[in-house]
Amino acid sequence: MRLIGPMTNRRLFELVTDDGCSISPYAWRTKFALALKGLDYETCAVGFTDIPAIGSGAFSSVPVLQDGEQWLGDSWVIAAYLDDAFPDSPRLFSCPAERAMVLFFEKWIASEVISQMFRICVFDIHNRLRAADRAYFRRTREARLGQPLEAVHAERDRYLPILRQHLQPMRLALRQSHFLGGDAPNYADFIAAGAFIWAGSVASLKLLEADDPLFEWLGRCLDLYDGVGSSLSLPGFGL
Repeated sequence: MRLIGPMTNRRLFELVTDDGCSISPYAWRTKFALALKGLDYETCAVGFTDIPAIGSGAFSSVPVLQDGEQWLGDSWVIAAYLDDAFPDSPRLFSCPAERAMVLFFEKWIASEVISQMFRICVFDIHNRLRAADRAYFRRTREARLGQPLEAVHAERDRYLPILRQHLQPMRLALRQSHFLGGDAPNYADFIAAGAFIWAGSVASLKLLEADDPLFEWLGRCLDLYDGVGSSLSLPGFGL
């Protein structure tokens, strides 16, 4: 477990590869949320086999946020906590109706976009993990997919046009505004940007066509909050 960032009483536990690359789309949406709020934190880099040791052992996934005596898991729980605990900073959700619409978007992107990204990138992720995490990852992901990772990897060219087609609603929405949230980003942008950063960090296949208009939106997201993602290497997007 490695600590990265300013020393504070706030820590964000995130999943990383053997070389320290952050590979949790859910942790990335939380990083954007913390940046919007202007909150400092330490990054605690963990592998899959470290997760049961986080906090009291009550967590089975990341992100996990420790804020003083508070321990919170699940990105939605963390987002709600940040709005409640820091009401004087910019809000993640302006009202319950916005939160409901963003939740709908989250369900859409999970089923239509992240699922395809996962199939394209799963073997790349495996190969980037720490040696201690690879057996766990292979066992659990092959059970989920019903195939060896190598077999899924061999079919990734078939999933690529499906992914690109499924992203069309985002392209259409972004014709009207700079962000999914309108003139300024909202939590829907954080959800989508987190997925793009996760997949783009590990994919060995180019995920978008070179002229895809989503590149402009992604660049705007990476530059948010003094460049929260501007230094990232995203080979899956040629960045």
